[in-house]
Amino acid sequence: MTSLTVSGRVAQVLGSHLTDVFGVMGNGNAYFLDAAERLGLRFTPVRHEGAAVAAADAYYRSSGRLAAGTTTYGPGYTNALTALAEAVQAQIPVVLVTGDAPTSGARPQDVDQAAIAAGLGAATFTVTRDTAGSITRQAVEYALTRRTAVVLAIPYDLAALEAADEEVPAESAPLVTDDVDGGLGQVARLLAGARRPLILAGRGAHLAGAGPDLRELADRLGALTAGTALALNLLQGDGYLGVAGGFGTDTAAGLMGEADVVLVAGASLSPFTMRFGHLLGPDCTVIQIDTTLQPTHPRVDLFVSADAKSAAGRLLRMLDHPASTEAWRAEARRRLAEGPAHHAGSAHTADGRLDPRALATALDAVLPERRTVVQDGGHFIGWAPMYWRIPRPQDLVMVGTAYQSIGLGLASAVGAARAVEDGRTLVLASGDGGFLMGLADLESLIGAAASAVVVIYNDAAYGAEIHQYGSQGLSEKPMLIPEVDFSGVARALGAESAVIRSLADLSALQNWIDAGAKGTFVADCRITSSVRAPWLSEWMQASQAAKSAVAG
Repeated sequence: MTSLTVSGRVAQVLGSHLTDVFGVMGNGNAYFLDAAERLGLRFTPVRHEGAAVAAADAYYRSSGRLAAGTTTYGPGYTNALTALAEAVQAQIPVVLVTGDAPTSGARPQDVDQAAIAAGLGAATFTVTRDTAGSITRQAVEYALTRRTAVVLAIPYDLAALEAADEEVPAESAPLVTDDVDGGLGQVARLLAGARRPLILAGRGAHLAGAGPDLRELADRLGALTAGTALALNLLQGDGYLGVAGGFGTDTAAGLMGEADVVLVAGASLSPFTMRFGHLLGPDCTVIQIDTTLQPTHPRVDLFVSADAKSAAGRLLRMLDHPASTEAWRAEARRRLAEGPAHHAGSAHTADGRLDPRALATALDAVLPERRTVVQDGGHFIGWAPMYWRIPRPQDLVMVGTAYQSIGLGLASAVGAARAVEDGRTLVLASGDGGFLMGLADLESLIGAAASAVVVIYNDAAYGAEIHQYGSQGLSEKPMLIPEVDFSGVARALGAESAVIRSLADLSALQNWIDAGAKGTFVADCRITSSVRAPWLSEWMQASQAAKSAVAG
């Protein structure tokens, strides 16, 4: 085996699993990055360590391929913790390669990085001279099989030392735990007897490649279909109701609430998906198929621990005769056609700023059809899933929602931009508050993206807080943001840009697209804070109801 440093061995083994690394160079990872460059891994620099993990996270969500983030030890590592927590909670495989305290003992500036990671739910794998390669492989396999983020630590005094020769174990086959014999027969019987079946798919079904089988199963049953926001359009076709939860229409939610048997595949049934307990009728039977070992929601009546694609294939073999539930789909088509869609927004607002709903509708008509949409967190988060055409589940990347964080949008856009390889335009939607948090990585995005549009919903405020707490009479002063000229900032960093005060101003974006959509365009959209998103109204109502129940 060719002589390599410890850092070189880590990079060598990682190179058999991934092609892309995102991060910031420092003392603790300088030798690793040197080795990664020499081995041909593509390094994309970011300007804040938190962006290293978020970019690798978004790269995976967009492409299905593993990526690594890298930081130095100490403050570089702690800067990455919010994005690391998000990857753990969202079940995204990510490897964070970081420096660590020397093996001789912690220095005054060191912190217990493994303990910090454990507090977030992330395992730490610390390499040695003798086992740098095998420990790296263990870390990768752990991340992939458990769908989680891991920390791969290189002690500072080992980074440049020669690694011992070792036989790195061959990559092991992934373990798949299926409880199909114990539960799928009952699932098949329940589905066969359903009069109003519904199949609800989540991101787990998308990652498993279960979409085509679940779609065929729905057609055989005459079932209606829906998806979580992260499985948008996975089951699109006859009987498709759209997004389940606060981003969906009331008409679609009403139909979901009338289902008598609901098959949930690869979805955790979060409060947002369940409309805070109001999505499904009280008498329906809820079946969940997931790779977890137990149900993820108390509403589940029958749980099967299985891979969604494997289970769907077996159910198709069990249910070989079409069901007679076409009337259910026919009724759904009629009601969807007659029922109200999302509010179109208003041409005029009291403060003269743009209605975000009208803006979102107009943007959908202007933006290139081949698009991958990245969302930061914030009050605006529903406008893209509600109003924009998003072709595939992997074309909606929402890093931060599991941990309910804002400020990771620009970092996520960097990773997604590297994953987009088929001429699609990356579209980042962000609020002004989250955009300011990650502003340094606007420069990273400009450098990484072949074609990107940044849409800033600029209401000069933290919009969610205005609606949640300003409406209760709390002082709005801490919730306000002085209006920033993001267009000017973008031009200074090398992007094209425009301030959008009216829908007619979108002509600047249209001209850029017509000219080839090359580089990055920043649309600084001045929206009103007077429009409250429907999903936020639901959340506020649910919170108030919970408080009233406790008080009562």
